[in-house]
Amino acid sequence: MNQVTHQVMNGSYDTNLAWRAYQPFFPAPWRVTAASTPREERWSWRGLPVHLDRLDSIGPKPSKLKVIVLHGAGAYGRVMAPAAVLARQYGYETVAPDLPGYGLTAVPRKDFDYGLWVDCVVDLIEHELARDGKPVVLFGVSLGGLLAYQAAARSRKVVGLIATTLADPREPAVRRDFARHPLLGSVGLYLLDRLRFLTDGLPLPMSWMSKMHAISNDPALSAIVQRDRLGGGSWVPARFLRTLMTTAPDIEPEHFDVCPILLAHPGEDRMTDIALSRRFFDRLACEKRMVVLEGASHMPTEQPGTAQLEEAVLAYMRETEARVVNRHAGAGA
Repeated sequence: MNQVTHQVMNGSYDTNLAWRAYQPFFPAPWRVTAASTPREERWSWRGLPVHLDRLDSIGPKPSKLKVIVLHGAGAYGRVMAPAAVLARQYGYETVAPDLPGYGLTAVPRKDFDYGLWVDCVVDLIEHELARDGKPVVLFGVSLGGLLAYQAAARSRKVVGLIATTLADPREPAVRRDFARHPLLGSVGLYLLDRLRFLTDGLPLPMSWMSKMHAISNDPALSAIVQRDRLGGGSWVPARFLRTLMTTAPDIEPEHFDVCPILLAHPGEDRMTDIALSRRFFDRLACEKRMVVLEGASHMPTEQPGTAQLEEAVLAYMRETEARVVNRHAGAGA
């Protein structure tokens, strides 16, 4: 535990079974079956064996697009499997990484900061484009939404971006909203920044620092998240929280022109105030659309929000694919 953020160094989700406890909370068509279990891979990145879940599309007409699914600070790639199962049904291939320090991707604590996540996703985009040339759409859930935005801004090589939340953690209101107690989001984070030479290596439990108890409006699901040492129950170095709250995107929202954005925000989100995501959304200069998922928690599992999420994402993906095809046709004319 002195060298890595958790004890799972390699392994497989065939033997690390905590993710299965999440499955009953999702709509039946989204659940993993024997036929839709992602294929596990290891991607060697900066000396780290990054765990990837890959799920190929089904059907006679696979999409020309690929989706990279990004988790936040309360999950990991296999918990995102319902998004992959859903995408598969509509012909989309997905890749879901365990970001460094989460899931089955271990990282030395001294190297673990939020910038490592951004770097990892940017390089994963390059890796996937080099692999088969399929245009990439990023789909970020929770903190994964901000991560998707920052990776897209740096890479500039994605054709679409979907997020369930988008908020700027540099804003004091967002910091207070993120923290389990408002003082942690103001005075606490201020001290982590001012005293970083002393505190950066200090291990902190995410479930105590953030509102992990509010990740779902179902207390049973929130309890599972908080107990899961691969995700919401993990301990992270203070450096990760400090850099999460201070990392600026390569392109501010007012100048973002990389791709259209779909924000599908849960309507009953008790973890991230929808007003904070709306403020970021309003700043965006690109083509954009916002959908409010009725009755859905921060981790959306409830109807009718899940049906609305499926409908909005499918429409966005089809529009994105048509735009990409038309662009390529125009380039070849």
